[in-house]
Amino acid sequence: MAKSRRWLGLAPASIIMLGLFGGSLGYGIAQSLGWLPFLGQRQLSLAAYRNVLAGEQLGGQWWQALLFSLWVSLAATLGSALICLGLLSSIAERQQQYRGLSTISNLHLAIPHSVWAMALLLVLSQSGIFARIGFALGWLDQPSDFPVLVRDRWGIGIIVAYITKEVPFLLLMGLASLRQQGREYLLVAQSLGANRWQRVRLVLWPLLAPSLIGGSLLVFSFIFGAYEVPALVGVRYPEMLATMALELFLNPDLHARAEGMAVSLLMSLIILLVIGLAWRWRRAEQQP
Repeated sequence: MAKSRRWLGLAPASIIMLGLFGGSLGYGIAQSLGWLPFLGQRQLSLAAYRNVLAGEQLGGQWWQALLFSLWVSLAATLGSALICLGLLSSIAERQQQYRGLSTISNLHLAIPHSVWAMALLLVLSQSGIFARIGFALGWLDQPSDFPVLVRDRWGIGIIVAYITKEVPFLLLMGLASLRQQGREYLLVAQSLGANRWQRVRLVLWPLLAPSLIGGSLLVFSFIFGAYEVPALVGVRYPEMLATMALELFLNPDLHARAEGMAVSLLMSLIILLVIGLAWRWRRAEQQP
């Protein structure tokens, strides 16, 4: 009875959320299939998906954007995870530093991604603060001699922006795992003669793996589908899939809206595929 009451209590909010989500998803799928009643199109087809994946105009742009999105997402996720693991391994045996690192991470998470990207743009661009300081000190002949770190074709600025934003998020997840019994296990391993590398590999990594892997999947999914940072510190070509989808959706030619919805849904399928593969890999690891 008590369980039924809890479900009944959650029912109104659940119905509203499922209705909004389901309605939006259904509308997006319908538009990607060519259902555009405001243009008089009501016949469903896969033309938008064919245009995106193999069309003369969008086919090459889609595959280039896909490879670029995967590169940026994987590089930023892997970089964030490695930096987080290094920081946690350096303080794992000094519990008094947990609180300070947690406070700094929480404060940094309060900064929106768009604000942080603009700050990096002001600091790292060829007309930014570092370039002007280098020119004033005589290290550069012109501010334009500063290396291209933002709005570059390799996405370095996007990767740097995401790494510096996602490391605090992963740190908070890792600190939650360490606070349980991490320090005690490390001290026991040290008393048994394990060196620093052995303690990290045999004790710290197994403790942190569930939270870091789960957090990294969230980070990858967020970066793969995010728009604001690539729009601010990225370039027009190559562009990420989220930028491509929004450009198609906002195209003055309303017929392109179907392709924009198709790109968005294909992005969602790729994210679900990555999460599904990671889930199966994790289940296989846990089985004896």
